[in-house]
Amino acid sequence: MSILPVTTVGSIATEHPLSTRVFARHGIDFCCGGGRPLADACAAKGLEVDVLIAELEQELAGAPETGVRWDTAPLPDVIQHILTTYHEPLKQEMPRIEAMARKVHLVHGDKDPARLEGILTTFLALQADLDEHMQKEEQILFPMIVSGGGAMAGGPISVMEQEHETAGALLRRLRQLTNDFVPPAIACNTWRALWAGLADLERALHEHIHLENNVLHPRALAG
Repeated sequence: MSILPVTTVGSIATEHPLSTRVFARHGIDFCCGGGRPLADACAAKGLEVDVLIAELEQELAGAPETGVRWDTAPLPDVIQHILTTYHEPLKQEMPRIEAMARKVHLVHGDKDPARLEGILTTFLALQADLDEHMQKEEQILFPMIVSGGGAMAGGPISVMEQEHETAGALLRRLRQLTNDFVPPAIACNTWRALWAGLADLERALHEHIHLENNVLHPRALAG
């Protein structure tokens, strides 16, 4: 695949999983924003598209592609991968992050009250949204696709992608509130662990949403 300014970010991420490292470094949205041409995504970040293409090519040339091509795998396998790699770990990780967010807010809230209150409130909203979202996928959308009814799942898929947009906005807010996940000098170990946990959460959710928006949903709708 040739990477051109008109190539969409999502198609690059799908065909070259290692490209997501470059996108993550520059804060380029390859999940909800996967339908944007690379040139538009670069312009939004103040990046030169030719420079980013060179960086992508260097990244791809530096290591073999080891990721599974989920755009060609059977759809039940894609769904099982989403469940085991993203849903199950997320259900375990969210309570851990919540506990840290509550502790940091309780112990250190007086040091930066607006920021730490905002982080806790935003995270709790994200957690509630994701819990409901995953339940709908597991109980409605995924069984519909596995049973061969993906071509008729336009309604549920539209709802899921709207909810992905909401999650993406909350993730952007968390990045803003944490100063790009860089902890302040006064941060204790729990505070630093919270920032690291939120950064890991963002990375995993970007991969998760990309796989659904740019791989699973289009293939299911195509029948």
